[in-house]
Amino acid sequence: MSVADKLTSRLPMIGDRGERKDVVAVVRLHGVITPTPSPLARGSINLAAVESALTRAFAHERLKAVALQINSPGGAPTQSGLVAERIRQLADEKKVPVLAFAEDVAASGGYWLACAADEIYAHRTSMVGSIGVISGGFGFTGLLERFGIERRLHTAGANKSRLDPFSPEKPEDVEWLKKMHGQLHELFVDWVTERRGDRLSGSDDLFNGDVWLGARAVELGLIDGVGSLRQVLTERYPDAEISIAEPKKPLLARLGIGAPAAASALLDAVQSKAAWSRFGL
Repeated sequence: MSVADKLTSRLPMIGDRGERKDVVAVVRLHGVITPTPSPLARGSINLAAVESALTRAFAHERLKAVALQINSPGGAPTQSGLVAERIRQLADEKKVPVLAFAEDVAASGGYWLACAADEIYAHRTSMVGSIGVISGGFGFTGLLERFGIERRLHTAGANKSRLDPFSPEKPEDVEWLKKMHGQLHELFVDWVTERRGDRLSGSDDLFNGDVWLGARAVELGLIDGVGSLRQVLTERYPDAEISIAEPKKPLLARLGIGAPAAASALLDAVQSKAAWSRFGL
């Protein structure tokens, strides 16, 4: 945290006439969770992007709580875990409650982030859950043959080229991938169980990758109540100031300059769109 940020967090709000009010800090976590954000995608979440916002949020002297405003269809499991662990580390250090609020969707990795909070709320139309693991890709073997392109791939190690998109898919590679998915799914289930504890309903449907709207998510114990961020914080902390901490944006976005339409950036944007589209967004 810079010296300027530290000084800013201690300044009284304009209009409080010198009275130092309690603060509830709000951190916006919007976008697909990915270690490699695309300048063409509609927002992304990773530890590098949100670290400064989290640090600022937890740095207020008269901090009463931190609220996470989550709108994410999920993404990379490692980045989900890193961000969630950082939130818990800061919350334990400051000894303040953390409340999560789902907007359109808090699914898969988005729900992983929500579970970093002590309490979770959602709008009645929010989609919550998707406690599962998914991966996808493309196969280009037919495309290479069509254009007479010869694939040249040389490896040391029998499994170095697993699931190469330009080579025919092998059953043993698919089986390996399914085992990896199973292990990640177990870690996801363990995290949700650790954080939600006896609030979970014990339903067999909890961990099958499905999503639910707000009211049903309450019944299943995935969230603690239906309500918006403004509503809940006003009721819980009526005299506190709301301070927004925004994750940093890429340089081009801050300058208002569009990124070049490179093939890799376009592919990232398509994958981001696909992640949102699974929930009709």
